Amino acid sequence: MASNDGEIAAWERAAQAALKGANPRLAAQLWQRILEHVPTHGAALLGMAQLHYRAGSLPEARALLERLVAFDGRDKQQWINLAVVCMAQRDEAREEEAIRRALVLEPTDLVALILRAALLTRQGKRHAAARAHGAVAAVAPPLQQLPPELRPAVQEALAYREQYDTDFGRFLDDYMAPLLSDLRGERVQRFTESLDIMLGRKRRYKPQPALFHFHGLAPITFFDRADFPWLDAFERETDTIRAEFLAAQAGDEGFTPYMQYGEDQPLRQWAELNNSLRWSAFHLVEAGKVNDANAQHCPRTMALLAGAPQPDQPGRTPVAMFSVLKPKTRIPPHCGVSNVRLVTHLPLVVPPGCGFRVGNDVRAWEEGKAWVFDDTIEHEAWNDSDAPRAILMFDIWHPHLTGPERALVAAMSAGMNAFSEDEGSFGL
Repeated sequence: MASNDGEIAAWERAAQAALKGANPRLAAQLWQRILEHVPTHGAALLGMAQLHYRAGSLPEARALLERLVAFDGRDKQQWINLAVVCMAQRDEAREEEAIRRALVLEPTDLVALILRAALLTRQGKRHAAARAHGAVAAVAPPLQQLPPELRPAVQEALAYREQYDTDFGRFLDDYMAPLLSDLRGERVQRFTESLDIMLGRKRRYKPQPALFHFHGLAPITFFDRADFPWLDAFERETDTIRAEFLAAQAGDEGFTPYMQYGEDQPLRQWAELNNSLRWSAFHLVEAGKVNDANAQHCPRTMALLAGAPQPDQPGRTPVAMFSVLKPKTRIPPHCGVSNVRLVTHLPLVVPPGCGFRVGNDVRAWEEGKAWVFDDTIEHEAWNDSDAPRAILMFDIWHPHLTGPERALVAAMSAGMNAFSEDEGSFGL
């Protein structure tokens, strides 16, 4: 004869207390008493199943869990428990179904995803297992935030997926090698970099301008040098430009810190370089205006700059300068202001140990060889040598902008100035 709800609840509390008091026999008696009165009591079915599982009585544990999911089945943990017992019994078909039912109820449950990945690994289903381990990696929080008992499984998932991606990459490299060899000399860098990104060997960098992004311009790190034939004149006269720079440097006047922010500004990234001559600039054109005091010492450089397609954004651009990076100095990763203009480097003094990265592309400056890049893509520079590095740096219009588009950008800049009543500056 059924007891009232109060008695059932009291027995349940007593069973839980018996477990906490390390008295599983009493707990089992109480769970059994409850089930005699309420055969579908969820806590009792689960409690008895757990006791049988710990005692190694797998058939009894499974029978109770099967009863539980048949009567209820609305709790993911019920299915997870059943999957664990089926795994111990080597019943992979039922284990797989129980895991599936748990994930139907909660698709991002970490334990269920770990169980699925482990099952597929045991079954030798390599590709499906890789996807499952990838799901574990995607859902799991950082290892230090995980319960200790779950960390090994998540570490295994990360290692499995990493090895799978490595093997996949090697296979595709070998598979594609004959065709890439046939295409030697062709422009295949975009494809190979896309492949590296897909395989996780490189990051996907997107333009992240601090102010204005012109939609539709392709995110290119380093542009094809052949697209800028006017740079030939700069390269031919590198010695002359260098001589003007060295003369200015010898005068020891006009060089200012590249980064000049107030100490109250929240720019921790630039703390080491802010207001420091470790990275300095000798401005020739600054915020759209010629710096007469400096420019008068560099007549040939100024004449060459007049032939470059520099932007027309009054109060903002063009800009041009000699940029000097002192020994043992690193410019941290950062992004520029707008992709409507690109940045040009003409290396003048480059000791060994200097480097530059834009996105995934890492290059070394070569004196007299110019390049053009999109500085709204994350970039950084370093000088690990014992001597200063010096370049001529200036901005140009993005070559893919039409004449009307350039006019619109220039007008927009004027409007921004009119609104703020302050010319401001883009800066490189």
